[in-house]
Formats: sequence, C-alpha cells, structure tokens
Amino acid sequence: MPRLMTRRSNPSAMVAALMLAIALGGCASTRIGPGAGVYQRGEAGYYAARFDGRTTASGETYNPHALTAAHRSLPMGSRVRVVNLDNHRHVTVRINDRGPFVHGRVIDLSAAAAKRLKMRRQGVVPVTLQILSEPH
Repeated sequence: MPRLMTRRSNPSAMVAALMLAIALGGCASTRIGPGAGVYQRGEAGYYAARFDGRTTASGETYNPHALTAAHRSLPMGSRVRVVNLDNHRHVTVRINDRGPFVHGRVIDLSAAAAKRLKMRRQGVVPVTLQILSEPH
C-alpha cells in the first residue's frame, strides 16, 4: 500500500533552501536608484585588445582609452561608479555596450577603466556598482 505524504518540516531541505537563497542573494541585483547606494555586486572583467575599433551596442566605436563599460540591463548612457573590492579603487564609467556574457560577471570595463582600478594583471576582480545617473 502506498505511503501518504504528510506536510512535515524536513530540516535538511529547509537548510538547503536557505543556503540556496543566501547564495542567489549574493548574485542578485537590487535596484536602489541613482546615488542611493550599492546597485549590484559581482565580478568585473575588461575588454580584450581585439575589440578596439569594433561597434558597441550603442552604435559607438569601442575606444579602449575612454571610461566606458558594458552592462546587461542598465540604460545606455548611465553613469556608474565601479569599486574594486580588492583595493578599494574606483572609477566612473558610462554604459555604452551590452554584456558581459560570462556567468558571474556584472560588468565589462574598457582598458582605461580597468587600468584605473588596477585590475589589468588579475583580469577579473570583485566589484560593487553604484548608479550615479541615468539618461532621461
């Protein structure tokens, strides 16, 4: 005879669910608004030299000397403060491209922005993003 399932708390399932929620919470982004605090946490990478001169999603030509970046969802033209959590250096960039398309990364920076953050040797660093302004 089949056993009936009852609604009992399963401590190990509850612990697993809690751990999953905590893990996903670290990757989640919460919209706070311009200038209001941390918008997103994650990892930042930067554009390889081979992208120099290519067209970005905004229609601009990628310039490795400009302080620009790619983000998956922020409006084009948004200004974002990026803080390198390894050394606390920061830079303000303008979003002009879409990406990154690598799991775990929240932003791809131009070579100039990566240089300001002193992250070019590491390649990928933990960062926080703060929205400073969005286009109207």
